[in-house]
This record gives sequence, structure tokens and C-alpha cells, in this order.
Amino acid sequence: MPKPLYQNPTRPPAERPTDLRLEDKLAQAAQLIHNAQALIIAAGAGMGVDSGLPDFRSNNGFWRTYPALAQSRLRFEEAATAGHFIQHPERAWGFYGHRLQKYRTVQPHAGFGLLKAWGEAAPGGYFVYTSNVDGQFQQAGFAAERIYECHGSLHGLQCSGDCEGKIWSAAGFVPDVDEAHCLLRNALPRCPGCGGIARPNVLMFDDGAWNSQRSDQQHERLTRWLETLGPKKNGTVVVVEVGAGRALPAVRAFSQRLQSQGAALIRINLNEANVQERRHIELALGAKEALERMQSYE
Repeated sequence: MPKPLYQNPTRPPAERPTDLRLEDKLAQAAQLIHNAQALIIAAGAGMGVDSGLPDFRSNNGFWRTYPALAQSRLRFEEAATAGHFIQHPERAWGFYGHRLQKYRTVQPHAGFGLLKAWGEAAPGGYFVYTSNVDGQFQQAGFAAERIYECHGSLHGLQCSGDCEGKIWSAAGFVPDVDEAHCLLRNALPRCPGCGGIARPNVLMFDDGAWNSQRSDQQHERLTRWLETLGPKKNGTVVVVEVGAGRALPAVRAFSQRLQSQGAALIRINLNEANVQERRHIELALGAKEALERMQSYE
């Protein structure tokens, strides 16, 4: 797989060109993955950008995708609330229904396949920790029992009031969205128990009604798997953190906890890569480019 880290005895590292230092980092990252006993993939919104998915990093990006919400100056934090489904259900489902249809049709980029192959090659296997609700890892062929979605999944539904504590598949709901006005045109999905408005089974802002049962079960599987790796990872466990920013810190906090236990960290982030520790690797690249360039060291 990867070649040894690039060495040039005639030129001190401090004098190497910037692009050569990046190549050193890519080679070192590839070597870490090649030697990993277990691989942990920690993914934020930046992981899906190369598949054509927006990460809603800023209101400007959000409003470019949803101009009708820009006209009302509705921020992402206001659109992505449980109360929005009670106060403006057609608009709330216009937003989430459009996302659901996008997630159903988009193809995961090639980087997903590389991560899957590396994880399956590790003797201790792999696990995915993601804040994304798009189901891209499942669509890319990752084992469902090896994925923890800490914010839930848009591919599941629940009652807005969580009347019976049930979660069901969204597969039977096909949103018909007026994209120009961000409004659902067909019938609202309903709770089979009480008939109330159904909502996505995702953790929203100011959300006291989110049913975390499915995510809790995923977390239990992750916890049991981590226990098999031991309390001290000592470099045998490698965390590949991809596209996880500081704005929603759950993924970074998880990576840093494993880092404090001795896991090696490879952080891929186009804008916020700095890990501030020499023994770990930062790659200021997009997800697909970084993963494909790492693969080239074989």
C-alpha cells in the first residue's frame, strides 16, 4: 500500500517547498492507515461536499441553496427547529423534503469507497462516527452496524410530539416540493399513532422531542467496539477525521477524546485543519482530493 515517508537527505525539512511538505504529510497519513490495527472515520458536513451536498457553513451558503428562505431572512438555525414543523409545517417539510430527495439521489464520491476499503483491511475493523444525517455512508456500502449517526438520520421519521416513542422509515414518503417557494405541495406525512405531523428523526436546534432511541443503540455498539480496542490506543488506532468544523463540535470532540487516549489523528479539513500537535497530521484539502492523494502512496 503506501510507500515510506518521503526522505531527501540533501535538503533540510524546513527548506522544502510547501507542496513537498504536503506530500510528506500525505505519505505519512497513508503509512499510518497501512499500519492501523483499527480505523475510526469521524465525518462532518465537509465529507459530503464533493458529492454535491451543501454543508450550510454560513447563512450565505444556506440562502444560495434556498433563496425563498433568504427572502424571509430565515437562518439555518431557525429553519432546522422542531418548532418549525408545528408553526410552518409545509415550509419545514419544503426544506427537509428537498434535502431528503437530494440525499436519496446523490452518489457518494470516490473517497467513501477508499475509506471503506481501508477500514475493512484493518485487522480490528472500523467504525464510523458522523454528525451527518444524509445516509451517505450506508449508500456507499458501509455496514449499518458500524455506523453511529449522532444527530440521527433524515431517512427516518418520528411523531413531532414523539407520542409513542416510535421511529419508522421515510421510504414511503416522497416529497413534492415547490423549490421556488420552499413549500411541500403534497400531503404532510402523519404519525400512524396519533395522526399528528411527522418530522425527520434528526436532532434539531432547541429540540426536546427528538427520539434518540436509534442513535442510542448505534452509540452502544460503538462503545462496545471501542472497549475491545483497550483504554490506550498507542498509535494502533487511527482516526481519519474528515470535514468536521468547529461550529458543531461533536465530531471534533470525539476525535480529540480518542487522540488523548493515544490514537493517531489525521484531520482533513479545507479551512480548519490545524491540530496543533506535531505527532498528528493535518491536511488542508477537500475530502475527495485528500483521500485520493493518500491512496496514491501504494
